[in-house]
Formats: sequence, structure tokens, C-alpha cells
Amino acid sequence: MRTTIDVVLPCLDEAAALPAVLTGLPPGYRAIVVDNGSSDGSPVVAAGYGARVVHEPRRGYGAAVHAGLLSADAELVCVVDADGSFDPAELPRLVAAVLDGRADLAVGRRRPVTAGAWPWHARVGNALVAALLRRRGVPVRDISPIRVARRTSLLGLAVGDRAFGYPLELLLRATAAGWRIVEMDVAYAPRAAGTRSKVSGSVRGTLRATRDFAGVLRAGVGGAR
Repeated sequence: MRTTIDVVLPCLDEAAALPAVLTGLPPGYRAIVVDNGSSDGSPVVAAGYGARVVHEPRRGYGAAVHAGLLSADAELVCVVDADGSFDPAELPRLVAAVLDGRADLAVGRRRPVTAGAWPWHARVGNALVAALLRRRGVPVRDISPIRVARRTSLLGLAVGDRAFGYPLELLLRATAAGWRIVEMDVAYAPRAAGTRSKVSGSVRGTLRATRDFAGVLRAGVGGAR
């Protein structure tokens, strides 16, 4: 019996990437594209490829992910960027770790397939934050935007950040709750032509994400919002 799995794809101007991402999903994986205010027709493209489209007017990565979780109804939920940098064929390996009981949360550790896939400023910022997390007992080396967990458990963590700090707060809360976190290598490719990263696409974007991360770390698990 095949398990149905919902895939939440936060989306902001990813029309050029969506066709390949949506057609690349394995059988039984249902796309929920959460449009976060696109101006390039992303919702129309997503719907044309059979995705459920959710509109989240509040800007922010965390706001989009949370809206997708609320809209999902499968037991298992994947979250992955909609920009084409991840191969959806990677998802079943992460899903298997949760299904067979090895993990409560399976996350990807990005392995760039080309030198330009992950700009230096984004790699450095990510490595610094991951090092701080390991000092707090979080067993990861990447703050990755690809992950799998059970929907009700994710919502039960009550992650409050609605910006770029969402994945960081999620990891902190999962660790505090005693979750088994398993990190797996996943291929990381350049994002699709015609799209632009809101984080790693510029030093400014990376600094903004780092600011959000720092805010979560300062607030601690109980105060992150």
C-alpha cells in the first residue's frame, strides 16, 4: 500500500522552476505550492501542473511553510524549495528514515553539484549558524530547506518564526522535544534559470537571513516568534 505524502513548496516568483519540480515528484507525492506574493504567474503555472495552490499574503519563508502545513492533510509532510535546486527524487530517502522509525525529523545536508550552486557567503553563514546549533545539541551541519516529518508533530512544536528563522527555530524546538534528527546528504544544484534566491542570491539576502537566525538564537526556544 502506497503512502500518500504532501510536499509543501514555499514559492515566490518561481514560475520558471515549477514545471520541472512538479513533474519530478515521485508517485504518491502531492504538491502544495504556497504562493507568497509572486508577480510572475507562479500560481497559474503550479495549478496547470496539478498542484494545490495556497495563497499566503504574509511575506516570509516561515509564513509560507506554516500555511502549507495547515493546508496539508497527509500524515507525512515534506518541505522543499520550489526553485529547482533540489531533485524531488531525493525525498523518498528522507521519507524512509521517518517511516521506518530511524528519525522523527529527516533533513538534507546540501552537497553542491557545481562550484556556483552555493555562493561562498551563504556557505559561510550557514556553517557558522550550524556550529552554534551543534553547541546546543542539535546534530546538524546544515540549516537546510529540505526536510520530512509527521504533520501533526510539526504543528505540535508550535514554531513561531514566520521569516527566515523558521528552520532554525524548528531544529531547536525539535531537539528540546527529544526528537531524533537524522541528516542525510542531498545533491544541491544551481537554481533554475529565470529565478533568483531570496537568501543566497545576494550578500544582502544572506545577511537578512543571518539576522533572522541570530534573533531566534537570542530569543531561545521559548521566545522565538
